[in-house]
Amino acid sequence: MKIIITGGGGFLGSELATTLLNRGELNGPSGDQEPIEEIVLIDARFVMPQNDPRVQQIVGDISERNVIDEAIGSSQNISIFHLASMVSGECEEHYDDALRVNLDGGRNVFEAARAAAGRSRVVFASSIASFGGAAMPSPVSDTAKQTPQTTYGITKAICELLINDHTRKGHFDGRSARLPTVIIRPGKPNAAASSWASGMFREPLNGETCELPVRRDQPHPMTSFRTVVDSFVALHEAPEDRLGDDRAYGLPAHQVTPAMAGKALSELAEEKNLALGQIEDAFDPRIQAIVDTWPTAVDGTRAVALGLPEPPPLKQIVEQYLETHGEKHHI
Repeated sequence: MKIIITGGGGFLGSELATTLLNRGELNGPSGDQEPIEEIVLIDARFVMPQNDPRVQQIVGDISERNVIDEAIGSSQNISIFHLASMVSGECEEHYDDALRVNLDGGRNVFEAARAAAGRSRVVFASSIASFGGAAMPSPVSDTAKQTPQTTYGITKAICELLINDHTRKGHFDGRSARLPTVIIRPGKPNAAASSWASGMFREPLNGETCELPVRRDQPHPMTSFRTVVDSFVALHEAPEDRLGDDRAYGLPAHQVTPAMAGKALSELAEEKNLALGQIEDAFDPRIQAIVDTWPTAVDGTRAVALGLPEPPPLKQIVEQYLETHGEKHHI
């Protein structure tokens, strides 16, 4: 079978590709495990080449339909993991681009899956930002009304509904994973309003200062990158007769504050003899205003009941990051 990953040059897309290559097979339209013969990664840029002969990299913009069509080709047995997206802060600053990439790009992916031979399986990376508003409960469950208060969240909610409708019409077999904030992302801070969630771990671990744009007591749902990648695979593999008519599943997460992050880092620094950088307050009312519209806690019991994994303890998440990206950290 052929796998397509949009956003395949990004952190999660790269991790997912590696996981699938190591796994070697996925559940196909036949209902049986089928070998993964090819993985096509689509992204606007690639930092590192994939050396596995099963991998093809396509540089392109998902808002252009021909990019998706080129990736699918004449294949009759495909699965698509749609991860490509502009991030939250970018979407607030560039409304038209957000609609072009997140909404039109999503529609291009879905229409290409609909046109492909056979009944494709599509896994979409949504977000807890698809919730919001004055009536938002805490914790947020999959049954809460979606009234997102950011352009990013609105595009995610619309794509979730499109996934449900395409599936209802029999166009493809769609599933949405509603992601909490994923930690710890390597590299530099990005334009996501949640970038601080990784930065408050990553920068101190690198011996650098993290400038924290939100309150120290700001609670936020977070999970590990490994848990998210495993959730993508588990959601893809879930039997269709267990999914029902709402294909969007909120992933379980820890409720973490910057104060809790500081405590976990201090404990690990003592255990592993790490020299940490500082977390300094650099309050940014624009970032805080965006974060204030998001859930502070999520209920992922529906996903867990389906067989999706729960995140490990917070300290273990940090240790996973050190294991994967620990060459800089004098462990």
